Amino acid sequence: MLKRFINNLLPISSVLLLLSCPAWAGKDDFKLPIEVDSKSQFVDGKRKTSVFKEDVNVRQGTLSINADEVRVSAEDGKGKEIFVALGKPAVYSQTMDDGSKITAKAEEIRYIVEFRTLELNGAAELYQDTSMVKGEKISFNLEKEQLIAGSNEADGRVTTVFQTDDKN
Repeated sequence: MLKRFINNLLPISSVLLLLSCPAWAGKDDFKLPIEVDSKSQFVDGKRKTSVFKEDVNVRQGTLSINADEVRVSAEDGKGKEIFVALGKPAVYSQTMDDGSKITAKAEEIRYIVEFRTLELNGAAELYQDTSMVKGEKISFNLEKEQLIAGSNEADGRVTTVFQTDDKN
């Protein structure tokens, strides 16, 4: 009975670990400039927008986003840019200060620099250590490692998978 109780607690503790792990997402990453490379780009200086197309890679330290297209809005000023990555899927990865890695994929990844937040939309998946969250949309604070997952559909579901270390 005690073993069953402990096994039932394991997923709850894993959720808390996933949502509040103290291993910050590469703290130094956010101090670094953001580099974007692609096969082509269009810049509108008056509107302070850019569009990067074909094999786009966005990098900020260990933070990396790969996409088919990235749209950048810088109209609110330095440090307040919003990067919208589109792909089939677009892919994000970042190495944490403790060496662990977070990866995510979605049809759209919105990186809001000012708030250090990722918004994943469309077939969104986020992986950290051995755990995975899957839903139609996921919002993830990179600095605090807090996430909210949901669905756009009334009957939609969010799935979380915890890998256990079952040696029995």
